[in-house]
Amino acid sequence: MANQQSNSGNPSVDYEYRRKKNAEDMRMQVSAFALMIFLTLVAFIAVAGDFDKYFVIPFILLLAVVQLVFQLYYFMHMSHKGHEAPALFLYSGALVGFITILVFLTIVWI
Repeated sequence: MANQQSNSGNPSVDYEYRRKKNAEDMRMQVSAFALMIFLTLVAFIAVAGDFDKYFVIPFILLLAVVQLVFQLYYFMHMSHKGHEAPALFLYSGALVGFITILVFLTIVWI
């Protein structure tokens, strides 16, 4: 225990580190939010632009997946340490859902 270094004895160092880390996290969240608003506007423009529906539907689904990833990593903090177990369950559920949809689509198309 004597070899462990800790800054808990100096609260000003901990405060400055937390303040810097919180500012960095907030900056990333605001950037991700702005990007998600932009992707939403792009989706609205794709629908309003009278493009072919075989282009618009996959394009909107792709934008939805990108927004889902941003929400998971920036707003639900899945990129932080200690969230490995919830991430495993989330990705396992997404994999099961994808396989289920794929199976139903192949059954319908055969």
